Amino acid sequence: MSCILNIETSTTVCSVAASQDGQILFVKEDLVGPSHAVSLGVFVDETLSYIDSHGIPLDAVAVSCGPGSYTGLRIGVSMAKGICYGRNIPLIGLPTLEVLCVPVLLQTELPENALLCPMIDARRMEVYAAIYDRALNLKRAIAADIVDEHSYAEYLEQHPVYFFGNGAAKCRDKITHPNAHFIDNVNPLARMMFPLAEKAVAMEKYEDVAYFEPFYLKEFVATQPKKLL
Repeated sequence: MSCILNIETSTTVCSVAASQDGQILFVKEDLVGPSHAVSLGVFVDETLSYIDSHGIPLDAVAVSCGPGSYTGLRIGVSMAKGICYGRNIPLIGLPTLEVLCVPVLLQTELPENALLCPMIDARRMEVYAAIYDRALNLKRAIAADIVDEHSYAEYLEQHPVYFFGNGAAKCRDKITHPNAHFIDNVNPLARMMFPLAEKAVAMEKYEDVAYFEPFYLKEFVATQPKKLL
């Protein structure tokens, strides 16, 4: 019967959802973005108002914790921690690439031996990626990959591999193996976090609110603006 507030800000999309027992109670999304600094607080306030007005106790907050946009992750995790502190409830950290797999698993008919390769854009020809099986068992660890025609060859030789996420489109011309399948328009969304969040609650898999940080994978590097001539 746990009610969970789900927050997703790892890409340009900003979304918040309240879920309970496998059902979505309330959703707010901005699919255009990035507008996290403006939208997230409003979305959270509206979602909490809905929960409170219906007399539903909030049991936990789940946040998509990376990898992804440095700024987006920082904003989302800070908001999640603040709510947990204020309401004295536990925090759940969910790997963004696992969150990205959920809509594919729910909405796509996959072969039994299929592998999933969620990709988040990391600029140029680099992506944050991992490889999972249909049970979300990790088959290759999360890494920042520079994609070329040889990428993921050892998996493509033995399995159909499904690529998706905002980093996948730029890889389509590079990864041309016949076992490579690309799924368009898949975003990490708060309303797709509930299966993972509810599993974490059942396992009592919570984070230390005081010390929890986003999983950036790579350190943020600030660059100097170019001088005007």
